[in-house]
Amino acid sequence: MQKIIQKSNELGFLDIGFAPVHELTEEGHRLEKWLKNHSQGKMSYMENHFDKRIDPSKLVDQAKTVISLSYNYYREEQFPEDQLKISKYAYGRDYHKVVKKKLIKLLTFIQAEIGDVNGRCFVDSAPVMDKVWAEKSGLGWIGKNANLISKQKGSFFFLGEIILDYDFESRIKPKIDHCGTCTRCIDYCPTEAIIQPYVVDARKCISYLTIELKDDLIPTEFQSKMDGWIFGCDICQDVCPWNRFSKNHNEPDFFPRFDLIDMTRKDWEDLNEETFEKLFNGSPIRRTKYKGLKRNIRFVNASSNDSTEENL
Repeated sequence: MQKIIQKSNELGFLDIGFAPVHELTEEGHRLEKWLKNHSQGKMSYMENHFDKRIDPSKLVDQAKTVISLSYNYYREEQFPEDQLKISKYAYGRDYHKVVKKKLIKLLTFIQAEIGDVNGRCFVDSAPVMDKVWAEKSGLGWIGKNANLISKQKGSFFFLGEIILDYDFESRIKPKIDHCGTCTRCIDYCPTEAIIQPYVVDARKCISYLTIELKDDLIPTEFQSKMDGWIFGCDICQDVCPWNRFSKNHNEPDFFPRFDLIDMTRKDWEDLNEETFEKLFNGSPIRRTKYKGLKRNIRFVNASSNDSTEENL
């Protein structure tokens, strides 16, 4: 196991943990309740493959261990408050490809070390309850904003998993919640998406509204509440006290490939489809497509104009 931990460090992973495979009965009940409340909005894929979400052995035959890994994407550079903003995770190349490639290298290393081991790698692309497994493996705890938080490393990291049919004789780590009485993530969310501690209504979340929602229009109830965000949102992480321990990543693929943070409102407004395809090739921003990004820009700018007029 120590060699695997060392290899994960060499590959640039922030942290690694091991947990024994078992059915997520309690977590499954919570997910079922969340879905029945329609908190997933129009993310219909969240309703699919429920059995696989709660039982990794449905994804890997005879699965014995879930290896959870985190990969840092934090940068201290931020968009100016008066400009349009995108989430830190989207500054560079699509993380799915970057992290998945490293997971495959780690799996190959494990197979070379142990022998005949069957496994699969996952990066937010299959019905895996990644935060649950990361918590059980000791990478941190699921905070009041529903993000995984590490006491030493904050929460600006991606999660990936390797599910194996090999038993590392690991144990479930006890959950130690360090949120305490803090409610900063709840208090600062402009759309009140964190409806109660540890529960997020996706339909109100800026990340959902700017990425997952594919409608032609964003609901008018969120007018003047977007706080300049046109792709994703970092507010609940930015205000989290534990992120004072976040350190800048050194992953070249996650650096902006052009002067992204210097883009002005006019630059975003003038963005045409040809430039979009050129600038954001291989970027997570392509997920919302040109049409979706322009919808977000129009909505947020209209919100800002309304707020300005109200203050006159």
